[in-house]
Amino acid sequence: MANVTAATAATAATLLDRFMSELKTTGDMQRITSQGHTLTWAERSWFSLFEGRNEALIFGIVAFAVHQGVYYGRYLPYLICDYIPAMQKYKLQPDRQISNAQWWKCVNSLLFSQMFVQLPMMMFFLPAAKMVGFDCGAPFPPWARVAFQVCVFFVIEDFYHYWAHRLFHYGFLYKRIHKVHHEHTAPFGIAAEYAHPIETAVLGQGTIAGPLLFNFFIERVHITTMLVWIAARLWQTVEAHCGYDFPWSASHWLPFWAGASHHDYHHMAFVDNFASTFRWWDSLFGTDRRYQEYEARRTAKAKAKAE
Repeated sequence: MANVTAATAATAATLLDRFMSELKTTGDMQRITSQGHTLTWAERSWFSLFEGRNEALIFGIVAFAVHQGVYYGRYLPYLICDYIPAMQKYKLQPDRQISNAQWWKCVNSLLFSQMFVQLPMMMFFLPAAKMVGFDCGAPFPPWARVAFQVCVFFVIEDFYHYWAHRLFHYGFLYKRIHKVHHEHTAPFGIAAEYAHPIETAVLGQGTIAGPLLFNFFIERVHITTMLVWIAARLWQTVEAHCGYDFPWSASHWLPFWAGASHHDYHHMAFVDNFASTFRWWDSLFGTDRRYQEYEARRTAKAKAKAE
């Protein structure tokens, strides 16, 4: 037993030393470029950000900038729609309006969480990614491979999110943690990340799990693919919380896409529709039956009103 404990401690110390070494690594374009490969403009631009600088720090800053830009940029059209009377007919819960006090409480909470929970996680991600074998060099992967991997990541995250989210609706987990996210019974775009820090950390593991599992079991994942995946995931989750059901929304031409109407019901009723992106898990496990009945009534009412 003592030998096992000593071996475990030695392994942990080795991993920690390697992590700390990666945390201090300075960018060197020659070191990370495959021999004989001529860098493209995109590759040169990317690696020039790291040249002679701390790689973990720069990646954390870039990842945070991507996160903030996509998250708030994706929300902007919905915020504009809130002030256009003609767009109000597409609101899923037109009788429930967010107050200025609620909006600012959400924004202030988000900025705190993003700065003190998510940003530190991003700062430590690159060293950890290197240790598990992520590809951080050149050449970049082709776009077809990136698109395929991101689609797989969506499926893995959705499965994880379904069960983790469903678990958060039990007992003290809901009362002490998940209830924060449900303060908004009529969600709006940036309410997507309005949550207890523990929920942010736990559900965030689903975003990381897909790339890690894919990298370990199938093929290496490039670090830039991770940024594309983060952007795509943010694009989806803001849309799911937007509070609008437009005729051109993805859920109308991709029947398996959850979309805003699917998740809006979850906030309104506090039950069912636990998946993040797709409809199939809720359909398979019967956690969308009440939603289907409600949605049939809602769409019939909207159609009759339009006529």
